[in-house]
Amino acid sequence: MSWQPVVTEPSALGESPFWHPDEQLLYWIDIDGQKIKRCDVSTGTVESWAMPSEPGCIAPARSGGLVIALRDGIYRALAWAGAITQLVKAGHDSATTRFNDGKADPLGRFWAGTIFEPRTAASAELLSLDCRGGKAPALECKAGSATVANGLAWSPDAKTLYWADTTRHTVRAWDWDAGSNAMSNERVFQQWPLKPTNWHAGAPGQVAYGGRPDGAAVDALGNYYVAMFEGARLLKLSPAGALLAEFAVPAQCPTMPCFGGADLKTLYLTTARHKRPESELQRFPHSGCVFSMRVEVPGLAVNFFEG
Repeated sequence: MSWQPVVTEPSALGESPFWHPDEQLLYWIDIDGQKIKRCDVSTGTVESWAMPSEPGCIAPARSGGLVIALRDGIYRALAWAGAITQLVKAGHDSATTRFNDGKADPLGRFWAGTIFEPRTAASAELLSLDCRGGKAPALECKAGSATVANGLAWSPDAKTLYWADTTRHTVRAWDWDAGSNAMSNERVFQQWPLKPTNWHAGAPGQVAYGGRPDGAAVDALGNYYVAMFEGARLLKLSPAGALLAEFAVPAQCPTMPCFGGADLKTLYLTTARHKRPESELQRFPHSGCVFSMRVEVPGLAVNFFEG
């Protein structure tokens, strides 16, 4: 198994990929480039859609179009490149905080975490938006005490929720009741050593660093795939948190995986290149591109936003 670039034009900060089963298209975002992108992988055709601010995450909507978390709120677009309307205004100060990693849950709510950009306080939150059945949009805080929200995913039986704080190099897990949207029994799912002081990618003679947890996806057996930012690797963890496999990535900064293709056995992975040192980009010239790799176990299909 080896990675292949899906597109040759890189994103500054690729994130939030998903495979749309009806359209047979791969979607992702470029946060720093303030764009939503999609690709027909059979032809390589890529479309870009400019946003008014940084898109932190997206999800497909059951009735068509997308739900989009921008810096200052969560928005709805009924069609590609169409008008966007605000569903709910963010509760945070958008001067210092923006939405980051998120996706829809198995029952159609939209979840989005935040990132506190100064990274000096653990004030980031995980928020849930329920618009099902005509409910008035309102954000509900489900977890906090984080700096950079990432790694959101659910187990195949929808009984476990995963959420990472990239800065703390930690993935937490909760028991989750889908019907009541209640989280309980918080625990550490996996934790990695912090970044060594003065570590720089590619510098000789330094302490090894495996990266920190970014975006994640779950396969049909409940295994948790997590991109290790600055670690140039993707990890496959068992439902108990044991390391099952490690996949080297042709980019220092992988950001988020997703499963796609007709059989959900193609693993897609977004990466970043913005503000990376030139020496790193020489070693990894395709940084910022989306990569793909075939796997044996299919992943979970994308969840659709209902509302």
